[in-house]
Amino acid sequence: MQTLVLASASPFRRRMLESAGLRVRAVPSSVDERSIEAALDTTDPFEVALALARAKARDVAARCPGEIVLGADQVLHDGGAPIGKPLNPDDHLARLQSLRGRSHDLVTAWCLVTPAGDERAAVARTRLSMRADLEDAELKAYVDTGEGSGCAGGYAIEGHGAWLFEHVDGDWNNIIGLPLFDVISALRDLGVRYDGGQG
Repeated sequence: MQTLVLASASPFRRRMLESAGLRVRAVPSSVDERSIEAALDTTDPFEVALALARAKARDVAARCPGEIVLGADQVLHDGGAPIGKPLNPDDHLARLQSLRGRSHDLVTAWCLVTPAGDERAAVARTRLSMRADLEDAELKAYVDTGEGSGCAGGYAIEGHGAWLFEHVDGDWNNIIGLPLFDVISALRDLGVRYDGGQG
């Protein structure tokens, strides 16, 4: 099986791909996300995430000729502005309080760049519903763990953050980092086949 170059330092995405039997080499992108977002004429989360995923994949593909490169990006939003990472513990608590009892969307865009320079790209959405009965003391206890401090929205649902949610509508893998089934389908379209992870 050909090695897939992941244009990211995300341990979650790498672990997910490797668990599926893919050989993965991480080469983090050097693109300036803020400048890309500033150059866009839209704040639509689907378009923002897709632009960032494409930029990351193209950046790394230029440095890794002859390899298949995967770039990805996630945007969390509640119908308004994107919801970023907490700035500090007070902001973290306020962010979780604002999400309590409400639903929001996690949008993940991915882009594969082939050795020939062709691209396959798509966007997936998962809707998450946070519990309405969460007490401030519970939210403060979660903030104190530090678990979600580096995550968009301020939570890691695959960990202790599971206590914050009552329902998820969509692909669970998308929350962790990638719509894995979609990516594997695209790799199969490119001729990549499962070989037991031994290739």
